[in-house]
Amino acid sequence: MRKSFAYLPLLLFSVLIAASCGKPKSNVTGWNYNDEKNGGFEVVPYSEQETGPGLILIEGGTFTMGRTEQEITIDWDNIPRRVTVASFYMDESEIANVHYLEYLYWLDRVFGIDYPEVYRKALPDTLVWRSKLAYNEPYVELYLRHPAYQQYPVVGVNWLQANDYAAWRTDRVNEAILIREGILRVNPAQVNEDNFNTDAYLVGQYEGLVKSDLHDFNPNRDTRKVRMEDGILLPRYRLPTEAEWEYASLAQIGNTIYERVTERKQYPWNGHIVRDDSDKHKGEMLGNFKRGRGDNMGTAGFLNDNADIPAPVISYLPNDYGLYNMAGNVSEWVKDVYRPLSAEDKDDFNPYRGNVFKTQLTDEEGMIQEKDSLGRIIYRDVTEQENQGRRNYRKADNRNFLDGDESEYIVYRYGVASMLDDHARVYKGGSWKDRAYWMSPGSRRFLDERHATDYIGFRCAMARVGSPVGFQQKKQKNKKK
Repeated sequence: MRKSFAYLPLLLFSVLIAASCGKPKSNVTGWNYNDEKNGGFEVVPYSEQETGPGLILIEGGTFTMGRTEQEITIDWDNIPRRVTVASFYMDESEIANVHYLEYLYWLDRVFGIDYPEVYRKALPDTLVWRSKLAYNEPYVELYLRHPAYQQYPVVGVNWLQANDYAAWRTDRVNEAILIREGILRVNPAQVNEDNFNTDAYLVGQYEGLVKSDLHDFNPNRDTRKVRMEDGILLPRYRLPTEAEWEYASLAQIGNTIYERVTERKQYPWNGHIVRDDSDKHKGEMLGNFKRGRGDNMGTAGFLNDNADIPAPVISYLPNDYGLYNMAGNVSEWVKDVYRPLSAEDKDDFNPYRGNVFKTQLTDEEGMIQEKDSLGRIIYRDVTEQENQGRRNYRKADNRNFLDGDESEYIVYRYGVASMLDDHARVYKGGSWKDRAYWMSPGSRRFLDERHATDYIGFRCAMARVGSPVGFQQKKQKNKKK
């Protein structure tokens, strides 16, 4: 049975009044829902969002975002500030080499013959391992592709490539859901523009191998494709915002009694030390980082963190959300454009700098344009003319809002007066090459989105829709109280 027709908690029918015939009825018009006799407006029964592959629900809330460690760099770019983050989903661990190789294989299989540049564009830069005064050639040749490193975090991926991976993952997961629900058939022969794309499917520009479309209550049609209103397809995978990443890393859900935070964390774990204080693992490191000059892993016979370079993505103890390596191993890209005074500028609910508002490209009649050569719907920036009369925004590109091009006196001239421009992206967390200072969730650094390193990886996030915690979890909490 398809998820869209599953039994639901009675709470979700608070807006419906059961009619004598058994059909749900609108409590504002009195007309039946899902009734072909009166037009067929459809309201699907829905419980809550399915958890996508690899994700963990991060229950949102308020927290003090910013510095938890002394400001030894004197940058003053992470001033503490209270914000609220909505609930969202986040990957349990960093994206591993095997996950990225799956992506590369798919690109080569679908686009490799006619559009080989698509595959080449996605390749990690393995030369990031090279150093003028170190012998790292084995990592250049082996780290990405040798099976010994399958579960190690992918590195050499820039911010743009990480975003492309998240978009690809969205389509593959939603395609798998439609196959599971009996709507599409498996089609291993997809090539070039004939590949599943979520946006193209929703606007009717992807047919695929249809197994069984949904029944349509509209009396003028028999069947229809899945719509967003059905709740079957998942929201987009994406990079987490800086606020989301920092909130998830701190995981203060394990340090609260009702609304009181009993202990402010300096790292993703309790206490102000980086060693395990339990009897079983006393003295062992809680993350993969550089303890000091020339010390990447400890002494032979007792390799303290057991990792000279990145460790497998499921290593060390997870934090209170169940997330691995939110401190150490590799630093991670987030969505935000870097500005030193972001804490003063950004909203206090879901803070984020980097919005470039877009809309789907349409023709003169308002119809969605054809897909591009890779089967993707084309998006363009919204225009100021389209936004006339709006109060919440006017321009499409808001990366510089309140800081940069908005002022004739404050302009980031990259390479002349600053290392910043709209391509500077934030990355968070310490890595295998960093000292413990950078493992504090509040620390923040930046790098050009077109550059990559041997110590920056990424993980994906997804928006949570509906209840912040899920109706079933809310019932259990109320029961305990």
